[in-house]
Amino acid sequence: MREELRRLIPEFDLISDANLREKALAVWERALKEGGWRPKDLLEMPFTIAFPDARANLVEHVRANAIMCSDVEKMFRQVYGDRVKINRDYLIAGALLHDVGKAVEFTNKDGKWVQSKSGRYLRHAFSGVGLCYMEGIPEEVIHIVAVHSREGEGAKRSVEAVILHHADFTNFDSFKA
Repeated sequence: MREELRRLIPEFDLISDANLREKALAVWERALKEGGWRPKDLLEMPFTIAFPDARANLVEHVRANAIMCSDVEKMFRQVYGDRVKINRDYLIAGALLHDVGKAVEFTNKDGKWVQSKSGRYLRHAFSGVGLCYMEGIPEEVIHIVAVHSREGEGAKRSVEAVILHHADFTNFDSFKA
């Protein structure tokens, strides 16, 4: 399963810390197991069920966020030097894990993507935090997962969480336009 995930989402290799990379992959493995999915099912799962015809799957959305975050970190480093401190590995891991909870939040019923029983009670930010915690993800990365969506409104966000939040909503809002 791990190799298939790495093939689908090559951005795992952007995490330079091998231990963090393996833990991030383990979170996705756990989420897929909990949701009853195989990695290839992520290619069919929409990145949102908030509006019909999302036109992007969960893999594309996660990859787009990881790439955007990587590029923003590079630009900040190039322009600002060390005046804005960003932990690149935490940022990339957060981007790769921010929507992992959707593997338990969504289900497919009669060919239509809907909220699962779990999803009716816990949105993906909450289930994502639980999944990350079980695999020993650092609190700094769990924070990014926790505050990336509307559940994080009003919370103080780390710089990595700010970057991911805006990348995520740039992706989300672009498909609504």
